[in-house]
Amino acid sequence: MIMSAVGVFQIFLFLAVILLLTKPIGAFLARAFFKEKTLLDPLCRPVERLIYRLCEIDESREMNWKEYGFAMLLFSGVSLLVLYVIERAQHFTFGPLNPHRFPGISPALAWNTAVSFTSNTNWQAYVPETTMSYFTQMAGLAYHNFVSAAVGIALAIALIRGIARVSAKTIGNFWVDVTRATLWVLLPACFVIALVLVSQGVIQNFHSYQPVYPLDSSAGQQVIPQGPVASQEAIKELGTNGGGFFNANSAHPYENPTPFTNFLQLILIFVIPSGLTYTLGRMTRSPRHGWAVWGAMASLFLAAVFAIYAAESRATPALKAATPAAAGNLEGKETRFGVVGSSLFATVTTDASCGAVNSMHDSYTPLGGMVPLINILLGEVVFGGVGSGLYGMIVFVIITVFLAGLMVGRTPEYLGKKIEAYDVKMAMLSILVFPVTVLSFAAIASVTGFGEAGITNPGPHGLTQILYAYTSAAGNNGSAFAGINANTSWYNSSLAVAMLLGRFFAVIPILAIAGNLAQKKSVAESAGTFPVTTPLFSTLLVSTILIVGALTFFPVLSLGPILEHLQMAARKLF
Repeated sequence: MIMSAVGVFQIFLFLAVILLLTKPIGAFLARAFFKEKTLLDPLCRPVERLIYRLCEIDESREMNWKEYGFAMLLFSGVSLLVLYVIERAQHFTFGPLNPHRFPGISPALAWNTAVSFTSNTNWQAYVPETTMSYFTQMAGLAYHNFVSAAVGIALAIALIRGIARVSAKTIGNFWVDVTRATLWVLLPACFVIALVLVSQGVIQNFHSYQPVYPLDSSAGQQVIPQGPVASQEAIKELGTNGGGFFNANSAHPYENPTPFTNFLQLILIFVIPSGLTYTLGRMTRSPRHGWAVWGAMASLFLAAVFAIYAAESRATPALKAATPAAAGNLEGKETRFGVVGSSLFATVTTDASCGAVNSMHDSYTPLGGMVPLINILLGEVVFGGVGSGLYGMIVFVIITVFLAGLMVGRTPEYLGKKIEAYDVKMAMLSILVFPVTVLSFAAIASVTGFGEAGITNPGPHGLTQILYAYTSAAGNNGSAFAGINANTSWYNSSLAVAMLLGRFFAVIPILAIAGNLAQKKSVAESAGTFPVTTPLFSTLLVSTILIVGALTFFPVLSLGPILEHLQMAARKLF
């Protein structure tokens, strides 16, 4: 089977909708964070003032980058500990909030989950519907879905301020940015989205789990989980969180019942990261630069989605031998979404550090499964997570203009700011956190008994399972090659460390860049200035991203999915 015209149309339709939404969403974000008038002000402004009064926050006081970073770490640390306590003590809840008296959660798993949701990773080494009570899902996990996404948006806005400001010592107020991200952006949008999802069949209730008896009496009693799903689903996608109410995630009909909800969830994942590129262009007074960044992201997205679609549209040699008329590789996929719906979802979720899935990546062909892995390995900058995608991309922009400056023999400039040694050092430090974390932990896990114990498919595929787990953790993605058993002391502990490093160690140098750029004076463009508003810039930016990813991770990819593909082609595995 080859890619169909209908499938190709669906992909371009999705990208067209994202393109149409980019400007209005980006313009609204700019107005909300730079305190211009919006339609939501009459509703949100009184609540905002009340929050500041209760928390004794001076909204007029701005912070330098160190204060901003400290506030972010303090807020995230306290939130993490609160979630950990909720998980450990969930067996004390009762009634509608804990209809089945869910037990407390083990220390290692509770810590892993608390770190996961605090860092916007939402890695789940457990079965949600049998592990987490309604109270834990709502007061613990859903709360973090909101605030971790708000923190990501706040960090991106702080970096945009650093680029836009001239001779300034501050980059904003963290508490104000997080509050506005929650009140103006996430809460009102999720309220409407949840109602839309309910209208399509996504459940939202506090019912006890329902026992049923199938027509086949030999199957015995089955229990159908219930719960407040629609409210979780809305922020799960809009906040690029990805943690599902059910273990099957967006393949479960209670989370994703129709083709419309599937398409809507895809839109929600990309809409804020895409809109932030327009916010960047608008606030730096260079709209063309924002569109140039968007173009680079869109190019990488299209390359990835067509690579997966092409790989999954062809059945494996063994499947062809067993079923000559096989319609592509449908293993691990919902037939209601098919190959194209699954391929598009896999691309979007790994481009955007979301982690939600509507198919199992572990069942993809070797090359098909390698593409989601590469999407994360590139740094989660192809639209990326809410906020994190943009500030990750700007790091690559700085490296790109630095390289361009070397080519012409001039001090590199970015939107009127000279890029100097300090900026490049901080950019490289932020970039290096990710590969060092991924490759170090993957190397340890692949040669030790406690690491190999989680593998369910030995050989190259097993290495890919390990590599994907640490890539997903350090990239704050949360999706997985679901075949690996990660609910062990080693994986719970090491993956938690990888999540913390990937989220917080990588962002501190970015805040340092924001603070340094804000202090600089603006210089006029000259004949030697490399324009960052042209297709040439977008091409160079894409090349820089690919080269960094290819040179760093090609050796391990050649031992994992590439080797597995060669073995499959030789029919040695089948």
